[in-house]
Amino acid sequence: MVFTYVSKTEEQTSIIAGRLGTLLEQNDVITLEGDLGAGKTTFTKGLAKGLEIKKVVNSPTFSIIKEYKGRLPLYHMDVYRLHNSDEDLGFEEYFEGNGVSVVEWAHYIKEYLPEEYLTITIRLIDDGNREITFEPHGSRYESLCKELFVDENISN
Repeated sequence: MVFTYVSKTEEQTSIIAGRLGTLLEQNDVITLEGDLGAGKTTFTKGLAKGLEIKKVVNSPTFSIIKEYKGRLPLYHMDVYRLHNSDEDLGFEEYFEGNGVSVVEWAHYIKEYLPEEYLTITIRLIDDGNREITFEPHGSRYESLCKELFVDENISN
């Protein structure tokens, strides 16, 4: 089952991400896919607001992993630079830790992902609109998506 949302503005992207952030629990893993400039970091900033993170969130492109404190810790990872690497950075420790992991370009480390996770793909469609698809892998994330999309302000 795939859930789809069309965002017309950065604010709408931030709102749906923030709502998702309020629903997340310890050990949740979110993977983010999309072309450069699609809005992955914008989405993560909104998600961080939902996790009550006060610090400014930015892309961890050059540091690979950034940690933020909030209602739950947020482990924001950008693994794009690892696509030709065999380096194991201990991803399991983050995925099984006490926070929420958000992994940009996760297809590069697919073998390290847990059995259950939520894939979010952001795609620029037309006139600046973005199609955001939520693809749950496992019952936890199916329930999470159903709860997210029950809100009449989210469904479009």
